[in-house]
Amino acid sequence: MGVNHKDIVDANTPLHDSVTAGRSGKDEDKPKFGIGQKVKLLKEIVNDGTYPHAPIGTQLMPAGAIGYIKSMGEFLQVIRVYEVHFLGLLDVPVEIVGCREHELEAMEDYRDEVEEELEFMRKHREKYYSKD
Repeated sequence: MGVNHKDIVDANTPLHDSVTAGRSGKDEDKPKFGIGQKVKLLKEIVNDGTYPHAPIGTQLMPAGAIGYIKSMGEFLQVIRVYEVHFLGLLDVPVEIVGCREHELEAMEDYRDEVEEELEFMRKHREKYYSKD
């Protein structure tokens, strides 16, 4: 008649290990960092097999490296990944690495220049262009 899933699945088996546990879960709704923001890498990035041009285990970026947020994306629609451009490092095989929020620390406050400009324009219209 079919297979009883309780016969083949052990409810006590963990579904992820300590490596993937830090990568799972939904990130906050709002990003922690913004495009162009200066950040520092908190721990080294090692090739886990996703970078095809270096052996697994190769250090791609050392802890303490300074970079700038180039773009943001999502993995599996729940995990935010920041594309960070690290500059001036000679002993690494890449300059751009995908990082999670917990791997980065802000080195400066983020300024949303587009939002600042929109706010300036709103105030300008309110002051000089009345609806009367």
